[in-house]
Amino acid sequence: MNGRLTTHVLDLSQGKPAAGLALQLWRLDAAEPMLLRQAVTNEDGRLDAPLLSGEDMQAGTYEIVFMAGDYFRGGPEGGAGGQRDAGDEAEADVKAGVHAETEVKVEVVRPFLDRIPIRFNVADRSAHYHVPLLVAPGGYSTYRGS
Repeated sequence: MNGRLTTHVLDLSQGKPAAGLALQLWRLDAAEPMLLRQAVTNEDGRLDAPLLSGEDMQAGTYEIVFMAGDYFRGGPEGGAGGQRDAGDEAEADVKAGVHAETEVKVEVVRPFLDRIPIRFNVADRSAHYHVPLLVAPGGYSTYRGS
């Protein structure tokens, strides 16, 4: 059996998968960290393919960086704050800093969590390593899943 590395992100504040959350996979064994992959979670909060598998799955130290701040702000990939319907356009303008009728300037508040790094070791390249993230605006949890 070939080993693989997978992840799954659940948004606990909404009680559903964190669709549209961007992440990066880094290898940390070398003198300089090496970016191996960037990906975005699908509608199920998972990736369409493993982060690592086959020959790419090597023993070593890795880090997945979850872009939670962008997700909760509704950043580049959509995410929690980016899921709105057409009736929210005025609110979106205010969040952007200007309301069309009143020229009101609004300071955008940064989320408490920005990037969430999860550092872990792969010892057995033939094993399945699953690194799930349970996330909310004020905290997160992870564990070695199956």
